[in-house]
Amino acid sequence: MEEAFGGVSSVVESSLYHNVHSILRELDCEPQAGSGCNKGMLRWTLHNRVDKNPSISVPLLRVLIKELEKAERIDSKIRIIPLLHTLVYTVLQSVFIPEDLYRRMYFCLKSLVTLPVPYCAIALYYARQMKMEQNAPGILYQRRVSAEHNLRSDLYTLHEKVFVFVDPDVFPPSLVNALKADVECTDPGRDPLIYKRKVLLHTVLAGFGKKCQVDQLAQSLEHLGEELELHFQDLVTILEQRTEDGASDDVQYKTRLQEIYQDILTAPKDSPCPSSQAETQLPSPEVSFHVWNKEDDIWNELVNFALMVPADRNSACLDEDDLKRNSVMSTVSTDSGIEGDMAISELSSMMLESQGSPEEQSSSQSFYRRPCVRCPKAGNRLTLMMEAIRGNGGYSLAKEERNLTARILVMGDDRTLGRLAKTLHTIRKREARHLLLTKRVNMEMYYIPVTDQTLSPVQEGAPEDMLTLAGYLGSVDPWYDCNINGLGAMILKLAQMKSTQSESSDRNTFLLDIISYYTRVSQHPVHLPIYSVKICFSGLSSKAVEEVFVAQLAVDFPELRRCRATFKDTIKGSVRYKKYNPQEFQGAVVSINYRKASISDREKEMGMSLPMSGMLINVLPSCRVRSLHSVSISFQDSNPSRPSRHSLRAVSANIRVLEEQTFTVCLDKDPRKTFEKVQSIEVSPCLDPGYSHQPSTKSKYSLGEGGEPLCKYINKTLTLPINTFCGIEQ
Repeated sequence: MEEAFGGVSSVVESSLYHNVHSILRELDCEPQAGSGCNKGMLRWTLHNRVDKNPSISVPLLRVLIKELEKAERIDSKIRIIPLLHTLVYTVLQSVFIPEDLYRRMYFCLKSLVTLPVPYCAIALYYARQMKMEQNAPGILYQRRVSAEHNLRSDLYTLHEKVFVFVDPDVFPPSLVNALKADVECTDPGRDPLIYKRKVLLHTVLAGFGKKCQVDQLAQSLEHLGEELELHFQDLVTILEQRTEDGASDDVQYKTRLQEIYQDILTAPKDSPCPSSQAETQLPSPEVSFHVWNKEDDIWNELVNFALMVPADRNSACLDEDDLKRNSVMSTVSTDSGIEGDMAISELSSMMLESQGSPEEQSSSQSFYRRPCVRCPKAGNRLTLMMEAIRGNGGYSLAKEERNLTARILVMGDDRTLGRLAKTLHTIRKREARHLLLTKRVNMEMYYIPVTDQTLSPVQEGAPEDMLTLAGYLGSVDPWYDCNINGLGAMILKLAQMKSTQSESSDRNTFLLDIISYYTRVSQHPVHLPIYSVKICFSGLSSKAVEEVFVAQLAVDFPELRRCRATFKDTIKGSVRYKKYNPQEFQGAVVSINYRKASISDREKEMGMSLPMSGMLINVLPSCRVRSLHSVSISFQDSNPSRPSRHSLRAVSANIRVLEEQTFTVCLDKDPRKTFEKVQSIEVSPCLDPGYSHQPSTKSKYSLGEGGEPLCKYINKTLTLPINTFCGIEQ
């Protein structure tokens, strides 16, 4: 541990300089075939080097500050956000930072506030964190470890957990176990005292530096008994109070920290326990791994997380009674409350058990109900709803709000994000009337693109069709493209290597380190628009289906596949022209009524009818331009002799086939979301279900006497927020 404060040679400083420049050069260069997967490795190698040798953190911080100042001077904005994230993550890994370096970091970050969004927002957020860390060294480490491992205290009650969901259509079953072994911790029931020792050791070292007797302090912490919990609570209290008071009373803060340090050294030792090496390395967060088989898997895990269900209970799903009660609470009631509208089972459950003979009970049973009660207040109603969900499990829900953070990370392709959009829409629909989970749990969504598609040698280097959303996120955020997009192929390779190795082999922490860095640093979402589609089928008895999609909607006419013409078929004099029948290649005539998108948001109703053999509705723009909050509609023609039709952009569209034909609809390239014998579809932006149940009374926040309420101007569309490193297009 003494090496954390030791000096480093000029050779090490030069090596750090070259490592940082290698990362920055990859941002400036265009990606080459086969080199995309190496970008994230350089960043991981640098932070892994700091984690194993904390003594290089200070010279690395000096190099990063110089590069930040240079990037601002030469106006190289593509380097600023990667340098900011690397700088702050290195601070989180550091043990002791000199006071002059704190001041230099703060002034450097403060100078970046004059830049445009998102650079100024990220720089301001990190400047405040550095100021807080300067006043109370070690508080960022303490808050991070306390939140990720549920080290509860009176002044800091936040708890975070990472939920990893993999798509079984992307990951074969043979690789799931190998992937789970790399993601989840080897000891899920690890004693929280280990993390509290880490926090105490790291905070004292960050406060006193070389003045601290490192080996003696680490040994005292290892043999500390019941007083360890008291010292941890005192330390959290000192750090949180220091953060609230600022740098007003530095002497009192140092004195109280010195008292904790001396009490630990002079505390009586309990019976000797197995000695272990005291470390200050930042531990990995609490991660749970799940195969996303059922649509309600995410909802069930969120319920278990909110209720703090123990790990020994099956967290994949709740009891059947819990799920039934949950579905009742999350469904809007449509009955009138009259006996005739209720099912017999529901009616019998609400009756009182009458006194008397069975004959009297049977004759009077239908006239007895439970006594009516007054409608409870909002706070009591939340408790009643919680009772309905938990049943007789005995799990209580504290009144603290939004102190739980569920980081939902999905691995897959466009199909997986389509499922995630559907899950988000379902959760918002369940929470429309009464906020239960979203009032307690803060949900954050992350995405690591992985596909099972392989490129042929002829197509090598071409973008994969199943990762269009990942390509868009990478074009918006270069640091995301560098660290996350390039890891998809590597994840499958690592899982294949792990599956062929023996169980006694060393555990590979690469994927867990990537997940830790991604979920800790990327706090700025990119909002992917979600569109709803109402699908009407042929036949009067068929009911319409409402679905959502986030990538694309494909329309195809199966009857026209076998008779599509080529260009040679339309050339007179050719051998194929004699067999060519123009009537067979006209395609299906489709009527399209749409609202044309415009930059001024002055949509114009338009319509047309044209023959086609297919249609593609893409949500995301095809190039790096700002979206007009619209979809791109392109047409496929079975007759190549006709002039090609340009695609159009529309806010909404109503598509109907005019002939006695039907078509097939596929959402987000997912065969599981394929609908056949469709007659018409209606595509429009997906509205947040929470707004449909808002009270219709006039709001007190209006534009004046008789004016419209301000809620009229609130954006009511639902989007899928995927956390990235910048969040806004650069």
